[in-house]
Amino acid sequence: MTMGRPRSFDTEQAVAAVLPIFMAKGYEGATFGELIAAMGIKPPSFYAAFGSKEQLFQRVIDLYAQRGSAIVAEALARPTAFEAIEALLRDTADADTDPSRPGGCLFVQGALTCSDKAADVRADLAGRRLSLEPVLQARIEQAKAAGDESVPGDPAKVARFVSTLVQGLAVQAASGAARAALHDVVDVALNGLRAR
Repeated sequence: MTMGRPRSFDTEQAVAAVLPIFMAKGYEGATFGELIAAMGIKPPSFYAAFGSKEQLFQRVIDLYAQRGSAIVAEALARPTAFEAIEALLRDTADADTDPSRPGGCLFVQGALTCSDKAADVRADLAGRRLSLEPVLQARIEQAKAAGDESVPGDPAKVARFVSTLVQGLAVQAASGAARAALHDVVDVALNGLRAR
């Protein structure tokens, strides 16, 4: 029995290399040729390592989710609910305008609209976008239970507002909005929360 040749490339580096392509072009817009060129591999190596474009994209969104989870966890660990929301919005604005990659958020623009062939990808990203809301709601409820009234109002409605704003910041960044402009939006939102 002969053993297959060992891989001559790092799959984690390959996944990271194609993340900007998927961010810029979305799931369906990214071509197979662009992906293997960015990874520096030939088609047989691609299929051996990833199986399909959809499986590669799954690896990419898992990597992206890991990075995003760290931002969310750090923000929500702030002492008050208001500080947590402020950190989340400001860190999101910064991440969405990171000059080292295309603007925006992979979860938002990765597959908002796509063909029926990519329905599973679209559903996965929709679920990931919605996952922030219950986490935010729980953080606000926890704050209220501890006597922290820095964020007044119904926790579910506030969480929905902040989650929607996070997605809106991504859309603006993908459209070319500057970091300072996104922080201006955050300022208005935070002033609105304080005024309540």
